[in-house]
Amino acid sequence: MQQTLRLAAVAAVAFGLGCAVARFPQSANAAAPPPQAAAIDLSALTPDAFPPANPATPHLRTKTLVVEDGATVAVQMGTIFKHYHEGANEIQVVLEGSGTEWLGDKQIDLKPGTFVVIPKGTAHGGLTDASGGKLKFVSIKTPPQDPADVHPLQ
Repeated sequence: MQQTLRLAAVAAVAFGLGCAVARFPQSANAAAPPPQAAAIDLSALTPDAFPPANPATPHLRTKTLVVEDGATVAVQMGTIFKHYHEGANEIQVVLEGSGTEWLGDKQIDLKPGTFVVIPKGTAHGGLTDASGGKLKFVSIKTPPQDPADVHPLQ
């Protein structure tokens, strides 16, 4: 009987601690807040709406739209060298402009409406912009890409 009471007391304390911890504020490294309802006119995004390029990718400007536990969504303008990601799958949808991109061992044409699926580990990039700086596309990465997960290729 004493053992049953002890087990019940431990279970009650553990349950109470679990409830209390669940009410603690989330840390800075906690999950992203839920996305907010929004309507964004992607065709209206001009180069001025994008932050400066990252020094590691000086010809690619990225405007992040959604950060979620399972994926990120961004609009990108410009070009990037041939590379791969070890930990993230990528989907690209060309909005404006034209050019080419390496996808695995093939070079593909890009134009508005092109939908590109890039599984993790697949070489891609080496973009060319035949439209005079107007190549703009949506990039969806799942899971969210670690910023260090860009592995250049020749």
